[in-house]
Amino acid sequence: MALIAIYNPICGDRSAKEFFNTQVIPLLEQNGKKIDTLVTTERAGHAGELLLNFIQSNQGEITVILGSGDGTLHEIINFLSANATAPIPKLQFALVPCGTANALYASVFPPAAGQDTIAYKLQSLQSYINSSPTIPLTLAIATLSSPPNEKKRPQVAISSVVVSTALHAAILHDSEALRDEMPGVERFKVAAQNNSTNWCNSYVKLLPAPGAGRVQIYDPATKSFVDHPESDQVDPIVDVDGPFAYFLSTVNVDRLEPDFRITPIARTIPPVEATCEVVMVRPLRDPAISQDTLDARTSFVPKLWTTFGAAYDNGAHIKLRHDNDGGLTTDGDGPIVVEYIRCGGWEWIPDDLDENAHLLCSDGAISRIEKGGRAVCSAATPQNGAGFAVYA
Repeated sequence: MALIAIYNPICGDRSAKEFFNTQVIPLLEQNGKKIDTLVTTERAGHAGELLLNFIQSNQGEITVILGSGDGTLHEIINFLSANATAPIPKLQFALVPCGTANALYASVFPPAAGQDTIAYKLQSLQSYINSSPTIPLTLAIATLSSPPNEKKRPQVAISSVVVSTALHAAILHDSEALRDEMPGVERFKVAAQNNSTNWCNSYVKLLPAPGAGRVQIYDPATKSFVDHPESDQVDPIVDVDGPFAYFLSTVNVDRLEPDFRITPIARTIPPVEATCEVVMVRPLRDPAISQDTLDARTSFVPKLWTTFGAAYDNGAHIKLRHDNDGGLTTDGDGPIVVEYIRCGGWEWIPDDLDENAHLLCSDGAISRIEKGGRAVCSAATPQNGAGFAVYA
């Protein structure tokens, strides 16, 4: 099996080159694994070019040792999907987490207290050395369509971690300007504060997964998924009105940072088919808020931070409910704060007048939905020995 190693020297804290030279390459040599090609990326999108050239020069399955964050894997998947002129062989990735958040790696290998940092970062590589099984990646395929009268070809973005709008998309959009000043996750928190009162006016359709046949919603009382009350055999699609403070969907992961478990049920109750794990927060579900005003948005901010602070507590945000006094609780039968959905896909149709509602984040890459357009996201797992897999 052909072996290529690629690392992004400027991702995260810019330590990938040193880590490969001092840890990755020596470990491979100690175990008799010869790298056919070792390359570093030099610009955005370069990793996909390098890998496509390698694929075209080799036959059969290929193993990729990838030192980067989630963004470089995203670039590879999208470049190959858009530029390959022949079927892509199965690609098996040994991930070396060198990025900022490393959501996919942290989800496959949840961090433990007191764990040796170097040993932790070498787990996927060690799985490759041990010939351990790989896990196939589900892909979230987002299609951004223009208004029908413009007759433009839709834009496609493929993700292996997250597709989002609303607050999360705004955070990723604004945090990029802070990367040099704050290379760690702190920049996300600063961007979150700056966007805390932004609600997005949009209309959403939730689409069922083929096997389930209905949209499912997590019930914290029974700790299980149940059929959404508005999804039935006759009409399984669920229509959802905004405004949305938060709308995000994941595949393959239960967290976006090592401790930020935004979709925790993806791990505790794994899906049996390709699905999107959707979490959304709609402030007008709060009994203390009757309409969208600046005062209402401001008053909701502390609740928003309490909710997402609980995501750092092993995903405890999905237990929260609104009480009748405007507070949050884990008791009673008040409205759930975070609606946790499992579905086959979704449509996001932003209000033309709401600029913030037109941002779409795909594994950190930001796109803009045109006015009069929409984004449609669906989950899919490649079949017949193709696609992308990770050593776990």
